[in-house]
Amino acid sequence: MSLHGLHRPLGSTGLIVSPLGLGTVKLGRDQGVKYPSGFIIPDDASARSLLAQARDLGINLIDTAPAYGLSEQRLGPLLQGQRQDWIIVSKVGEEFENGLSRHDFSPAHTRFSVERSLKRLQTDCIDLLLVHSDGNDLAILQDGSLYQVLAELKQAGKIRAFGLSGKTVAGGLLALEHGDCAMVTYNLAEQGERAVIDYAAAHGKGILIKKALASGHACLSDGRDPVRASFELLFAHPGVGSAIVGTINPQHLAANVATAAAVLQGYTARPQ
Repeated sequence: MSLHGLHRPLGSTGLIVSPLGLGTVKLGRDQGVKYPSGFIIPDDASARSLLAQARDLGINLIDTAPAYGLSEQRLGPLLQGQRQDWIIVSKVGEEFENGLSRHDFSPAHTRFSVERSLKRLQTDCIDLLLVHSDGNDLAILQDGSLYQVLAELKQAGKIRAFGLSGKTVAGGLLALEHGDCAMVTYNLAEQGERAVIDYAAAHGKGILIKKALASGHACLSDGRDPVRASFELLFAHPGVGSAIVGTINPQHLAANVATAAAVLQGYTARPQ
């Protein structure tokens, strides 16, 4: 099973996205990550194979960030000649250097970061740019200068849409009021940001889901398949555009796609 034919609009951004996106932190960083088990960053051949598999399975959304170590630098060459096949999401605000994160939301750094991402990704436009919050969502957004820079970059054609990858309901709501999209945590264990998804559904805004499988920790004790239960929760909400799942395991990728497709086809087969 694949996600071909199951793509959907991401709010009113004009972007048409697959219901699952591929997260790429594991292509560029193995320090300071919160997965249940360790992993080895794949070499170029393995990464290229994974990207080809994702594309063949109908995934067209790829999520990266400067904070994902070497992810952007690697994706540029790996996606060469395929730019038309992918919706690229990247971020500003967080840097990861020498094993540590730091944040800079200043207008000057934002402009610098976007230009650097464009060079690394070997493209002239990033489809969706999200502010990589440190948790102080309202403080980041309230003076308006950061979003003003992003609006100017959108006007200049360097990004197509912008928003916030945040951590609070108040931040997510403010991000959607003045921007195009929010990335929120929503899974079987954490549903505190549902109000942001509700707002997006009512106002034609985009929603991406992070930690859809609780960073690989999703589990159920009642015998149900936790991946299927997770996707049933996500895709039952009309506000959800796409769930970002970061895997470098080809078997997991194929299984996730098959499960998501089965869930989505089950919804579309139901009488309205």
